[in-house]
Amino acid sequence: MSQKKIVITGIGGLCSLGTDAPSIWKSMVAGVVGVGEILNAPLHDVKTRIGSEIPVLPPHDIDPKRLVTMDRFSLLAAIAAAEAVRGARLEISPDNASRIGAVIGTGICGWEAIEENYRGILLEGKPRAGVFTVPRVMPGAPAGQVSMTLGARGPVYGVTSACSSSNHAFASAMDQLRLGRADVMLAGGTEAPLVYGIIKGWEALRVLAKDRCRPFSLDRSGLLLGEGAGVVVLETLEHATARGAPILAELAGAGMSADATDIVAPTVEGPTAAIRACLADAGLSPGDIDYVNAHGTGTKANDIIETKALQAVFGERLPGVSVSSTKSMHSHCLGASGALEMIACVMAVREGIVPPTMGFNEPDPNCALDATPNVARHRPVRAAISNGFAFGGTNAVIAVRPFHG
Repeated sequence: MSQKKIVITGIGGLCSLGTDAPSIWKSMVAGVVGVGEILNAPLHDVKTRIGSEIPVLPPHDIDPKRLVTMDRFSLLAAIAAAEAVRGARLEISPDNASRIGAVIGTGICGWEAIEENYRGILLEGKPRAGVFTVPRVMPGAPAGQVSMTLGARGPVYGVTSACSSSNHAFASAMDQLRLGRADVMLAGGTEAPLVYGIIKGWEALRVLAKDRCRPFSLDRSGLLLGEGAGVVVLETLEHATARGAPILAELAGAGMSADATDIVAPTVEGPTAAIRACLADAGLSPGDIDYVNAHGTGTKANDIIETKALQAVFGERLPGVSVSSTKSMHSHCLGASGALEMIACVMAVREGIVPPTMGFNEPDPNCALDATPNVARHRPVRAAISNGFAFGGTNAVIAVRPFHG
C-alpha cells in the first residue's frame, strides 16, 4: 500500500547562528562558529564557560501572562513554531484547529526552573517552590505551549529521547499524518541547557571540548553545548496542495532502532539499522543520497562509530557522499540538534549547497569520509539524511528530498 506523501511547508528556528531560519542557514553556509562565553546564566564554579548561546531573543507577541508559565526551552519552541507557521502561510482557526497538532522533542526538561527552586530552597532558605515550577519543568511543556500560543487542537505531545528527540518527533509527526489523525503537524525540538547543573553534569562525563568542537578531525577533543529550537510545518501533500501552500521539500522517510547494549557507549549496528530503515521507509537507495548531516559530536568514539555505520551502509560509494556536522557551528543542542539540522537538510536539497564541518584541521584515518572541511560545497543534492544517535542507544534518522510536483 502506498503511503501518503509528507511535505514541509514552513521552517523556523533560532540558535547562536541566528534568530530565524534564513539567518541560521546563511551562517551555516558562511561557516560561522557560534561559540562564545556564556553570559545569560550564572555558572558559579563550572570550568567550561563557553558554548553556543542566543545572546538576545527576537521580538515576539507571546502574552506576558503566559511567559511566566514558560521555561526558556518552551519559549524557544514557541518562537520557532510561530516562524514556521508564518512561512507556511498557515491560518489556524476554529474550523481547522482540531486537524493541526504538534510534537516537540527535548532531551532534558525545563532546567532553569529546577535550578531556581533548588537554589532558592536549599541555599536561600525559601519555604516553597514557585507556583509554576511543575508546568515549567515538564518535558511535554514545549508541545503544550506551542499548541496554546498558536491554537493547535489536534494531536499534541512531547517526545524525549536525549539527542535523538527531534528526529523522533519528526518520525512521530509523520506517522500522525500518514495515519490520518491530522492534516498538519508542527514538529521539531528545543533545548536550553546552558545552566549550571547541566554543564556540571556534562563536565563529569569528560567529553566537553576546551575551545572548539571539531567533528571528524584528528585533533577533536569533544563537544560543546548549545541552546536553540527548530520547528517545521509538515502536511500531507493533498492538504498542502489544496490550500496552495509553499512546498519547501519532502520529508521522505524515517528510520529508528535501538542499540540495546550500553547507556552511553554506542554500537555500529544500531545506527546502521536506523539508516537502513530510513532509506527503506523513504524508498531510497544508498546511491540516492548526496548529503549526510552527521550526528558528528566531535568525541573520539562517536565519530568513529558513525563513520563505521556510514561505511556499512554506503560501502565504496561513501567517499562520494558529502558529510558534514553543523554541530561544529551551533554546538550540540541535545534534543534540539536534529531540528536545527533539519533546516540544513531542507536548504541543502533546495539550494544545492552542503554546509561545512568547521574546525577540521587534519583527517583521521579512522574517519575515512568526506567531511566537507571548513568551506561549504556547491553540488546537487538529490536527497539528504540526518542522523540522530543518543545516550540510551536510541537512534533516529530522517530523509529529506526536493519536492517535484
